[in-house]
Amino acid sequence: MSTEVSPNAHGEPVRSGAAATKSADESNTPDKSTTSGKSTTPDQKMSRESVTIIVTLLVATFVVILNETIMNVALPRLMGDLSVNASTVQWLATGFMLTMAVVIPTTGFILQKLTTRHTFLLAIGLFIAGTVLAAAAPGFYVLLLARVVQAAGTAIMLPLLMTTILTLVPMARRGMVMGNVTIAISVAPALGPTVSGFILAHFSWRFIFIFVLPIAVASMLLGAKYLTNVGEPGKKKLDALSVLLTVPAFGGLVYGLSQLGNRDGGTGGPSAVAIAALVIGVLCLLLFVLRQLRQKSDAPLLDLRAFRFRMFTVSVLLMVVAMMALFGAIILLPLYLQQVLRVDTLTTGLILLPGGLAMGLSGPFIGRLFDKVGPRPLTITGSALMVLMLWQFSMLTAETPLWWIAVVQTVLNVSLALLFTPAFTNGLNPLPPHLYSHGSAIMSTLQQVAGAAGTALLVSILAVVSAASGLVAGMQAAFLAATVIAIAAVVLSFMMRKTEPSAAGH
Repeated sequence: MSTEVSPNAHGEPVRSGAAATKSADESNTPDKSTTSGKSTTPDQKMSRESVTIIVTLLVATFVVILNETIMNVALPRLMGDLSVNASTVQWLATGFMLTMAVVIPTTGFILQKLTTRHTFLLAIGLFIAGTVLAAAAPGFYVLLLARVVQAAGTAIMLPLLMTTILTLVPMARRGMVMGNVTIAISVAPALGPTVSGFILAHFSWRFIFIFVLPIAVASMLLGAKYLTNVGEPGKKKLDALSVLLTVPAFGGLVYGLSQLGNRDGGTGGPSAVAIAALVIGVLCLLLFVLRQLRQKSDAPLLDLRAFRFRMFTVSVLLMVVAMMALFGAIILLPLYLQQVLRVDTLTTGLILLPGGLAMGLSGPFIGRLFDKVGPRPLTITGSALMVLMLWQFSMLTAETPLWWIAVVQTVLNVSLALLFTPAFTNGLNPLPPHLYSHGSAIMSTLQQVAGAAGTALLVSILAVVSAASGLVAGMQAAFLAATVIAIAAVVLSFMMRKTEPSAAGH
């Protein structure tokens, strides 16, 4: 995610005027970012109208992302209330992320087809409808459907926020605004388990959704009153075949990983269903990529030319690795606390609370630090801490003190804050204006696929090892796998380089 428009889009002098002019012409977008015809240059402060638009979207985004992980602490209770096992119940989290991965690629089309206001109302409307359905769900499958509807709204909201910020925020304020945006993007999922822990200590799981509903409605009313349009809708056509390919591509990969824990009785190896799903997923993903590359420049569902920018590619890979480790850990830790240490949901929420608060408080500071020192020192420190903390989790036992778990979780969340702000900002900085929505959608899509895949893979490892050696051994093995995955983030962090403003848009 980024928070800025390119200097070329605002007419700032650059070292290569001809190249800049070409980039601006190819973008097929206006040479200014406006809300009511007023341009914003990198030297200027943001207008009050721009601040109002971003704050409105930020509040709504915080609410919908909070909902993404608010179910995690409730999963053990839902296993009993709805009579499902761990592999089934985790689909309330995995299905949510998977739906986002399928819907987000279409947001490039939606954002260019609808006005900002209409896109916002569509997103928050879907979210509210899913929330109402979830609160009234009579069983597991209706609850899963409700989560899918919620996820569709969430998927639209994320790129809407990012694209709007890219259009409105001047270069000089990039890091600072990104630090604040980190609160919605990364703190909300971290606080989800804490909020649900407090709710579940006094009410049934249905009140998780009843609690969210009035906040979502208030966000919709706020947006309906204050939100104005950014840019003009275009005439882009939706590539229906590409949309259809995303379902077996991303769905096959995630479902196959989730089924690795189910063993064939005769061989003891992965089930035929898991292998078939993975093969179908990989093949459909290849077809999807080939179709995007062969489309005309203005036709791809996801414009993969964003990967021509090296820092975008490195940042996306860093985010993928971090999300695989993060969401797997977010699922595993509540299960460990409640099933191994036998603590209640309220205690689980309190243990996870310091980490969420630390991430929120550190976000703005890390944003300002990014403006001063660039991404590399932050990402190297963050990735090293992430590996170390996940390794500490891999040594958890049935006697590990709760205070130590809280300390490790808090440091882990700070390490992730050190990764998210630089990766979002530095990744989307170099993109020209016509790739804003595509770059945002690519990054958001792969985040969700990585989170869903990480969750499915680590839960499968937990199931396999637990069946053979016990629950504690299964937890240790799953966290060790997360540690190994996270090592790749250290390597990628050393490849980060700060994108100079003069390079934006080329």
